[in-house]
This record gives sequence, structure tokens and C-alpha cells, in this order.
Amino acid sequence: MTPQPPSSQQDKALLGLVLVATLMFALVLWPLVGALSWAVFLAVVFAPLQERVATRLGGRRGWAALATLALIVVSVLLPVALLSGGVAHDAAAFYSRLKSGDFSFAEAFQQVVAVLPEWARSGLSRLGIEDLAALQGKLAEALGRSSSAVTQRVFVIGQGTLAFVVNFFVMLYLLFFFLRDGRSLAAGVEKALPLSPQHTRRVAKEFVTVVRATVKGHVVVALIQGTLGWLAFWFLDINSPLLWGAAMAVLSFVPAVGAALVWAPVAVYLVATGSLWAGIGLALWGVLVIGLVDNVLRPILVGKGTRMPDWLVLVATLGGLAVFGLQGFVLGPVVAAIFIAAWEIFADSRG
Repeated sequence: MTPQPPSSQQDKALLGLVLVATLMFALVLWPLVGALSWAVFLAVVFAPLQERVATRLGGRRGWAALATLALIVVSVLLPVALLSGGVAHDAAAFYSRLKSGDFSFAEAFQQVVAVLPEWARSGLSRLGIEDLAALQGKLAEALGRSSSAVTQRVFVIGQGTLAFVVNFFVMLYLLFFFLRDGRSLAAGVEKALPLSPQHTRRVAKEFVTVVRATVKGHVVVALIQGTLGWLAFWFLDINSPLLWGAAMAVLSFVPAVGAALVWAPVAVYLVATGSLWAGIGLALWGVLVIGLVDNVLRPILVGKGTRMPDWLVLVATLGGLAVFGLQGFVLGPVVAAIFIAAWEIFADSRG
């Protein structure tokens, strides 16, 4: 009979095999990390709906997953696609106006500075912004570099259209199975993780809580603030309202100021150029409507499950976007939450 190696050696060999296999599998999946991530995120967010539909259909989880997937496509993915097309159209139109000289940031800045009180102009002078002609040249140069960067980015996106379509359908395919088999997959992961059951449940709870809080709370609030900003700009007949609404949606993640980084300068510009009531109306709309959405809706949608402060959510989101791309929008806060939970578990285990 062949002698068996000690159990410790077997454990080390098994652990090494698991680590190598996991690393190789991660390398295989890396080109599809975006599709895989968004399939997991959407499955987590819509899992309660999947369970309700499955109950209505008598436990037929396959048909329930198909119905939930169809609802996600119609209510979420198609509107996002249409909105992205509109934003891209507005961005192209705005870029054309910049390139043709119909609009100049330097001229707009000059008009605003001209109506500022003396103390404000003195402050700008102390900051080195006293030569408006030189400032205009710097702005034009910066816009030229930005325009070149945008052109290159559009070219890269055009080249990646086929890859985007492939990833989109892979995401839908995976999402169906995650919705249908989510319970069994979660149970398998919980069983395989080398943690005690209570620690595993704690980490899983943090993951689910942050994913739902990020997607339901932050994304929904961003979309509502962007829509309100778009309505205001459209009503005031400001060019490219969809583009500015999208900018407000993105900047709504910045604590305290958020969408005001867009509508406040525009309100000042309107007042400076003689549109007094339009500027005052935009400022009131921004403070009383767009600003209150964040204070009222975010606590309701996010709830008290996530304990991360706003500054950590912002830093984790920006870092996640830099490292993982678009899916880092959710992955960043998730990694931060699991980091906090892991250290808390470690501290608790040491008494």
C-alpha cells in the first residue's frame, strides 16, 4: 500500500491547487468581468422580485427568471440605452458648437466677471486671474486638448462596439441563470468559503446591502436629479439639456455640492447676461427641488443598512471606476464595505 502523506501536507497541496485553479479561472473570466459583474449586481437587486414572481408561478423558477429578465430589459436596460443615445447626440452637438466658436467658456467667464462686485474681482486678481485675455487663451488651449481626447475616446468606443454587444448579451445570459439559481449558488459559495457560518453571513449581508444601496439609492437619486436638471435646462431653452442633465447625475455623487456644480454656474451666468428671473428661477429650482431630492429620497432608498460615510463612498466609487471601469461604480463601494467587515471580524476574533 502506498503511504499517505500527512494531512497537513494534503491540506497545503489542496489549498495550493485551489489557489492556482482560482487564479487561472479569474484570468479566463477577466475579459468578461464587466458582463459578469453587472449580471451579479442586477441579480442581487432584483432577487426579491424574482422570488415574488416565482411564488406567483407556483415555484417555476425558470419561467420566473425569464419574466424578471424581460422586465429588467424593458424597464431598465432599454431606457438607459435610449438615454445614452440622447446624451451622446447632445455631446456631439455641444462639441460642434465649441469647435465652430458658437460658444466660448472664456467669453462666458468674462461676462460673469464683468458684473461681479469690486471685492470679488480683487479676489480673482489675487488668484492670478486678472488678465482675461490670457485666461481665454489658456481655456482655449485646454478645450483643444479636451476635444482631442474626446475624439480619441469616441474612436476607441467605436472600435469596441462589437465587444460591447457581445458583453451585453453575455450579461443577459448570465443574469438569467443568476436569477434562476441564485439561492443554490449563494448556498454553495457560503459552504465553500473557509469562514465560520456567522462570519460568512456577515460578509454576504454587507455585499448584498451595499450593492442594493448603491444601485437602488445612489443610482436612482442620480437619475432623478439629472432628470430634474434636464427639465430645468430644457424649459429655459439652454443648449444640450440632456448633456447637462447627465453631468448633474454624475456629479450628484459628490457630497454636499453635487449637481450644484452644474446648475449654480449656469444660474450665475444667466443673471450676469441679463436673464435675471431665469437665473433666480434656476437657483430656486436647484436648491428647493434638486437639492431636496438627495436629502429626502436617499435615506428612504438606501436605508440604514450601509454604515459607510459619504466621503468613503465617494473615494471608493472614484477608485473603483479607475481600476475596474464602469462596473467599479458598484465594485468600489462593495470592496470598501467588505474591507471594513473583514477588519471588524478580525478585531472581534481577537476579543
